[in-house]
Amino acid sequence: MAAAAGEVRLIGAWPSPFVLRPRVALNLKGVEYEFLQEKFGEKSELLLRSNPVYKKIPVLLHHDKPVCESMIIVEYVDGVWANSGQAILPADPYERALHRFWSVYIDDKWFPSIFGIGKAETEEAKAESAEQAWAGLKLLEEAFEKLSKGKAFFGGDTIGYVDIALGAYLRWANVIEQMTGLKLFDEEKTPLLAVWAESFCAHEAVKEVMPETEKLLEIAKMRQEK
Repeated sequence: MAAAAGEVRLIGAWPSPFVLRPRVALNLKGVEYEFLQEKFGEKSELLLRSNPVYKKIPVLLHHDKPVCESMIIVEYVDGVWANSGQAILPADPYERALHRFWSVYIDDKWFPSIFGIGKAETEEAKAESAEQAWAGLKLLEEAFEKLSKGKAFFGGDTIGYVDIALGAYLRWANVIEQMTGLKLFDEEKTPLLAVWAESFCAHEAVKEVMPETEKLLEIAKMRQEK
């Protein structure tokens, strides 16, 4: 569904996994939008005005009305353009609750563990964070088996809510792997997620907006030096 010029705008920055989420959702729905890039280390007047509480990206502007927080934006896109593309959240209330639960788990529990690997100053701390990350992936492997019902994605035949929540972190997980030498999405430990990760990155709605690992690695090294 084509949107009128200026109808849909997204404030964000290409390296952000949180910004990637609404970009994938908009692509899944076929919604045209203007991407307003924030400069690294700066906050535009538009961002501060649009998200005065958290002052963070991403922010979706739909008819100049702001919607904040990445997964809230994904759900908003799914609702507003319900008749375009595939549904991102399942119709069944219990299934919807499960998808929301696992997306919260990914942000609250799993991502901090892989972030902890990169921040660890000792081998002991790195090993502890890695164990937490692998334990989390084992839980997500079980969740995938249940939610996917034997199909390619958490959402079944196509990308859904949990796919977007977890998939947005894949390239940053690759960065952690390259910086630490640890393998996160391991074919032996989590074979279903290893295949899923490849399918997600290759999807038409994802591959054009998914950042390159090498470019993210440059940013990570720059931040580490600072």
